[in-house]
Amino acid sequence: MSPDDMLDKARALAPVLRERAFDTENARRISDETINDLKSAGLFRLLQPAVYGGFEYDPQVFMEAAMIIGAACPSTGWVYAVVGVHSWQLGLMPQQAQEDVWGADRDVLISSSYTPRGKVEIVDGGYRLNGRWSFSSGSDHAEWVILGGAATEADGTVRRLCFLLPRTDYVVDDVWHVVGLRGTGSNDVVVDNAFVPQHRTHPFTSGSVTSESPIYQLPFGSVFSFGITAPLLGAAQGALDEHIAWTADRVRISKGSRVAEEPFSQVRVAEAAGELDGARLQMMRDLDEMMALARDGKEIPIELRARSRLDQVRATQVAGSAVDRVFTNSGGRALHELNPIQRAWRDIHAGSLHNSNVAEPILMAYGALQFGLSIADQGI
Repeated sequence: MSPDDMLDKARALAPVLRERAFDTENARRISDETINDLKSAGLFRLLQPAVYGGFEYDPQVFMEAAMIIGAACPSTGWVYAVVGVHSWQLGLMPQQAQEDVWGADRDVLISSSYTPRGKVEIVDGGYRLNGRWSFSSGSDHAEWVILGGAATEADGTVRRLCFLLPRTDYVVDDVWHVVGLRGTGSNDVVVDNAFVPQHRTHPFTSGSVTSESPIYQLPFGSVFSFGITAPLLGAAQGALDEHIAWTADRVRISKGSRVAEEPFSQVRVAEAAGELDGARLQMMRDLDEMMALARDGKEIPIELRARSRLDQVRATQVAGSAVDRVFTNSGGRALHELNPIQRAWRDIHAGSLHNSNVAEPILMAYGALQFGLSIADQGI
């Protein structure tokens, strides 16, 4: 399968996902049917290591797929991107961890929750975890979870790590009653005295410990964060496309004029389209440059990493401003619960609250670098 073939599969699924979007919201989770469709199409394997049946495509292909799916159903796009990027993250971990997950079934999925809310204790051979982790998108469909935590060494050194746990070591608590991204099933994960062996951990750093493939040499902060933003850009593009199609024949009742002929309507559409196109191009440019360096075996400099995060948080802001323009120009009928424009409006603003989209620390870090100052770790 070529990248274009896989993107065509995503486009072929889009109409079906669009039809299911309302039911997805009401169910507060992605349906098993949709997950199976995405699996059957091979779309969860775009970033999966080739040794375990994956395609190891450049992340640009994965981001494009997330945008296509997000345009059809933002909740499905979000779950696809968040869960799908974990196939890349597992590729950073020791071979035994990959074998634990994919040894018997290469279609097994992984959810996550990175906020270090639970308790981590260092024990012989690994770690012991207890507590509750929130916002684990797609957790109903995952057989494993990656949890973030802080481990304190005997000398007081604190290490931020990721911990990989099987479904037998945790339970999913259904708490997802929200106004946006309602269909993502981003429930809590509860862990009670689970042991995590050393090989199922890794730090939030660049580079694989087992693979020399260039895609596994990219920064975690860039790949995961772009995976958060891509479905939001897709959702905004989907709302814009829906608005254009709907508005073409719409008449403003108060004036009896065609909305499409109003100059301010034309300007709003143009501004939204230009913003989204620019944000997408910046994301792809950043990934192109990082992949070129990774293929040459070169380190990805902090300046490029900071710029990619700048472009990522700005892209999320662009998705919000674009959908605001579209929503404002759509009239009162856009408020109907069946209207995909209001769904995209709610979902994009909900997604903007993800920790990866908190802009100020990233903007400050980028600005500090421009002035030649050193920066602390900001997830860059």
